[in-house]
Amino acid sequence: MRHWTMRARLTALYAGTFLLAGGLLLGVTYVLVQQRLDRQSGVSERERAALLKNPMFQRAAATRLTMPDGRAVTLSEVAASLEAQQERYRRETMTSLLTQGGVALAGTGLIGTVFGWLLAGRGLRPVHRITETARRIAAGADRGLHERIGLNGPPDEIKKLADTFDLMLERLDRSFDGQRRFIAGASHEMRTPLAVNRALIEVAVTRPGVSADARELGATLLEINTRHERLIDGLLVLADARNEPAELSPVDLAELAGSVLADATDDAGRRDVEVQPGDLRAAPVTGDPYLLERLVQNLAENAVRHNRPGGTITARTATDGDRAVLEISNTGPVVHGHQTETLFQPFRRLGDRRTGGDRGFGLGLSIVRAIAGSHGGTATATPRAGGGLTVTVTLPARRPG
Repeated sequence: MRHWTMRARLTALYAGTFLLAGGLLLGVTYVLVQQRLDRQSGVSERERAALLKNPMFQRAAATRLTMPDGRAVTLSEVAASLEAQQERYRRETMTSLLTQGGVALAGTGLIGTVFGWLLAGRGLRPVHRITETARRIAAGADRGLHERIGLNGPPDEIKKLADTFDLMLERLDRSFDGQRRFIAGASHEMRTPLAVNRALIEVAVTRPGVSADARELGATLLEINTRHERLIDGLLVLADARNEPAELSPVDLAELAGSVLADATDDAGRRDVEVQPGDLRAAPVTGDPYLLERLVQNLAENAVRHNRPGGTITARTATDGDRAVLEISNTGPVVHGHQTETLFQPFRRLGDRRTGGDRGFGLGLSIVRAIAGSHGGTATATPRAGGGLTVTVTLPARRPG
């Protein structure tokens, strides 16, 4: 069942109230006119009955009169004719009142409905403005929190609602901005000690006379240090991806996907995973080349890392209307539909487990969605039959010229 919009309900309320008031007015007018005509008849039913029984009236009523056309009629016949004409006039007057009044009420009701529709639209215009702002913010995730409604007008209920909404956005914007600044700042601060650690370890393991155990320990520490550097790099990219792109250039997702998948072939081969070219059609977009390349790299790395021996990776790019589409599919473990959103949360993987071991940090798809969102696009995941995942990224297509 389709529900009426608020504008339609307000219009129906206005029109119903108007028609009800008009109907009551017409009914009162009908009763008043009827009483007025009854009083103008001059003789009540009781007086008429007494008059008919009066002997003098009976003798006078029998008097014959000659009409201009030569007909001879009695006075009672003349009185009856006049009374019939009066009754016919009364009925015609009341019928005309009802008919013309009903037509006028219907016409004014239609006009009132149109004006009610226009007034309801004007009254709900600020609400539509609030709704559109909220929709843009929701589409842009935390990037759109800098928007404000800024509604001007009298301090009524809708103005108070808009001001409260703006205040909420201001606080959320400060909160998210502080979070991004903290992540970026902490990541930058941690890069220096990690670089120092790497240098010290490399110097220590390359010194003459270092034992095999010390070299093995140094290799392990370097591997741990590399993982930490990758984590810091991922956090920095995630923080940058949630901001508006600083550099906008023409990029073809087909060329980008082909280049990245070609680079991933060696790593995939070591894991016994086959990279299939797929259907790479032109998909021109406008965006930050570095971030878009990182988006495709994360998808490719994720498809290789979470695959199975003998598995495959396929890619597809195309343009669908005003959207450019990038789709990367991989075989792998079975993924249930309700688990796909978990994969886009930072530091989360399949089964809502915290990351660990050598399987990455769970930032890959988080970065993909953040980059897609910063470019006005979306990133979604769909389980494949038999296991694996298909990740689809849609971005606004670049217009020719």
